[in-house]
Amino acid sequence: MASSEQSARDGAVERGVHSRLVETAEELFCTRGFNETSVRDIAAAAGCNVAAINYYFGGKDNLYVEVWRRRLAQMRDMRLAGIERVMSGQQPRQLEELLRSYANSFVEPLMEGGQSDRLLRFMAREMVDPHLPREMFLNEMVLPVMNAMNEALQKSCPWLEERQVQLVILSIVGQLMQAVIARGMFERGGHPELLQLDLAETVEHVVRFSAAGIRGYQNNSGE
Repeated sequence: MASSEQSARDGAVERGVHSRLVETAEELFCTRGFNETSVRDIAAAAGCNVAAINYYFGGKDNLYVEVWRRRLAQMRDMRLAGIERVMSGQQPRQLEELLRSYANSFVEPLMEGGQSDRLLRFMAREMVDPHLPREMFLNEMVLPVMNAMNEALQKSCPWLEERQVQLVILSIVGQLMQAVIARGMFERGGHPELLQLDLAETVEHVVRFSAAGIRGYQNNSGE
C-alpha cells in the first residue's frame, strides 16, 4: 500500500513538473521568441534544473513542439466538441445552431481570458519564424476540424456541393480570424474604442452573414 501511495505521489510530482515546464516555456517563447529563449532560461523560470528539460522533453526543440501540441489539441478538441454538440442532438439540425456553436468554440480561446493575447502573439511568432515540424499545424488541428465541419455542413445543407462546402468553411474561418486579429491590433495600438467587438455580437454577425450566404446557394440552385 505504501509503495502504491508513493508511486502516486511521485507521478503527481512528475506531472506537475512537466506541466510547469510547458507553461513556462510557452510564456518565454511567446515574449522572447524561440531563438532568444534558452534551456537555462526556461529551467530557471520554472524553478527546475536543466536536466529536467532533457529528461522530460529531450531538449528545447521537443519542448517547443510539446507546447504547441498541447495548444493545438486544446483548440482542436474545443472546436470538435462544438460541432458534436449540435450534430449529436435528436432534433433536426439548424444551420444557425451549427454555425453558432462552431464560431463560439473558435473565438472563445482567442478573444476572452487572460491568455488570449499571448496565444495570438505566439501564433504570430510561429508564422513569421517557423520552428514546428512541417504539416504539424495542418494535421493535428486544421484537417480534423475541417473534416468534421465539412461533414456537418453537408448533412445540414444537402444542397451544397463539396467544393462549395470548402469555400464556406474558409469564409467562416476568415471572418472569425479577421475579427480576432483586428480587435487585438486596435487594443495594442492604444485605441480599443475604435473597434469594440463583443464576443456574442461578433459571433451572431458571422452566423447571420454566413447562413444567408449559404442559403444563397440553395436559392440559386433552382435557376
